[in-house]
Amino acid sequence: MIELYHNDMSVCAAKVRIVLAEKGLEWKGHTLNLRAGEALKPEYLRLNPNGVVPTLVHDGQVVIESTVICEYLDDVWPETPLRPRDPYARTRMRLWTKQLDEGVHASTGTLSTCIAFRHQHLKKSPDELKRYFDSIPQPDRRERLQKAVEFGMDSPTFAPALRRFDRLIADIDRTLTEGDWLAGDSFSLADVAYTPYMVRLEHLGLDDAFRSRPRVVAWRDRLFARPSFKTAVADWFNAGILAVFEAERESAREKAARILKV
Repeated sequence: MIELYHNDMSVCAAKVRIVLAEKGLEWKGHTLNLRAGEALKPEYLRLNPNGVVPTLVHDGQVVIESTVICEYLDDVWPETPLRPRDPYARTRMRLWTKQLDEGVHASTGTLSTCIAFRHQHLKKSPDELKRYFDSIPQPDRRERLQKAVEFGMDSPTFAPALRRFDRLIADIDRTLTEGDWLAGDSFSLADVAYTPYMVRLEHLGLDDAFRSRPRVVAWRDRLFARPSFKTAVADWFNAGILAVFEAERESAREKAARILKV
């Protein structure tokens, strides 16, 4: 029995859904509204003290952190392997996923909130917004979100987050000179992990970062052509959130172009 606590548009939840789809596993979902604070409620915090998604429950055992969940699923169901057999290629895979957990994901949250999600938060009353921020267990995450909501793309955290993605795309481009995938000759958990982030760049209007790089565009096309992309990512697109992205996309594109020219 696999249960997944997730969110339709969460990049981390999408990673896990891709793995489940690639392995053909059935699962029961519990969808949480993140902007409404459902991941910060006491009953969910008992499962995941970090107050984030996703959380996997397999036969009563709780597994948190999307990178860890993906490797767990590959351990338990190894028939369709998503990690390279070669030790060096597997190390490369882990270095890519490590980057996400050590900064890229936080930058994604900053960009997403500064550009789009802040508009959902600003519909709350001051008291509701204070309660939401106060319930976030990690002080650094709380401060980052507060600045993003208050200042939007003028937040002091916006430009560094944007430049982090610019460096990331350059690194991906260099790696793809060696082959079609990030960690070797085959699709792996490294490619799984970055698929939702490539989607998010497009939704936010930040895809100019890779449009001039043919190797990255071709890799993106290979990712999106996999059957798992439709069932695990595209089928979960939220029309309301897509509308917010669309409304802010051009202003974000213009702001990013000005910053990256500096």
